[in-house]
Amino acid sequence: MDCIKIGRLIYDLRKEKGMTQKALADCLNVSDKAVSKWERGLGCPDISIWPNLADILGADIKKLLEGELYPNEPDRGNIKRINFYVCKECGNIMTSTSKCSLSCCGRKITPLQNHHIRADHHMNIGLDDDYYYVTLDHEMAKDHYIAFIAFVTDASVWINRLYPEQSAETRIPASYGRGTMFAYCTKHGLLAQTVKKKDL
Repeated sequence: MDCIKIGRLIYDLRKEKGMTQKALADCLNVSDKAVSKWERGLGCPDISIWPNLADILGADIKKLLEGELYPNEPDRGNIKRINFYVCKECGNIMTSTSKCSLSCCGRKITPLQNHHIRADHHMNIGLDDDYYYVTLDHEMAKDHYIAFIAFVTDASVWINRLYPEQSAETRIPASYGRGTMFAYCTKHGLLAQTVKKKDL
């Protein structure tokens, strides 16, 4: 453990939060002298303090222990490169447009991998009063269902969350134009299909 790197990072994150050493110390029930010692690299926080320290500073505990955050390059807003994430424990749905580290329910989660539409998971996409009408002939049981349908274009993302015992269908404004339609099956993963209005 590199106490100097960790101390520098604690200092930087504390400043970002606009906190004094005393304010951080009070939140952690330690003395401001202890915080000063950490920031000067003369020691590291006790192991029992790390979870609260990470939470207060808004940083990943692993990155704090490494003493570096490794920021990404600025996101240029290319939504076509969107990643979908689903927590296997609670079903929470998240997205990102560039590389990131996400966790939910105490576990790290990784991006879903796109798969081409399977024969038994075909998306039926039609036009109905200026809406894309999307349906899947898919069971909607508690242990096997379509959890969401999403439509991604150059500049927007539209997501409709679905639940067991509903129908696997949704309507999306066709004004969004061309893009990629996604459906997430809880057993078979993320399915993708290109949509061009003129082809419908």
